[in-house]
Amino acid sequence: MSAEAAFKSLGLELPPAPKPAGTYKPIVRIDNLVYVSGHGPLQCDKTLITGKVGVDLDEAAAKEAAKVTGLAILATLRESLGSLDKIVRTIKVLGMVNCTPDFENHPAVINGCSDLFREVFGDDGVGARSAVGMGSLPGRIPVEIEAIFEVRD
Repeated sequence: MSAEAAFKSLGLELPPAPKPAGTYKPIVRIDNLVYVSGHGPLQCDKTLITGKVGVDLDEAAAKEAAKVTGLAILATLRESLGSLDKIVRTIKVLGMVNCTPDFENHPAVINGCSDLFREVFGDDGVGARSAVGMGSLPGRIPVEIEAIFEVRD
């Protein structure tokens, strides 16, 4: 099944592709690789999920925020490439979790995004990954995720 068909079968909606909030590009392509800048949990109504994990959000809510962040990444990919079918595979995901110092389940939170990529791209949606805790993130967002993908023309 193509990535576009898989996405459609999930019944999910993409938010608008986020615009840069600073001096950077949302995506940079070099040959057959695309580097996607850090994205936050942008919802379809253009609002961001906010809060610190361990204070304002529990692990389940943070995992959902990571999934929403994955949807924002997919929106940027589709806008830039024209179709999710141009993605060959996920190479690397870096997930940052805005959390209390005692929170230790960063990988479980970032699974919200990784699971989404697996559902859309199959086994090729699972790449190398890092999941780390942060003392804060811009705008009090609970997660920020960046990724690298292999693409085809």
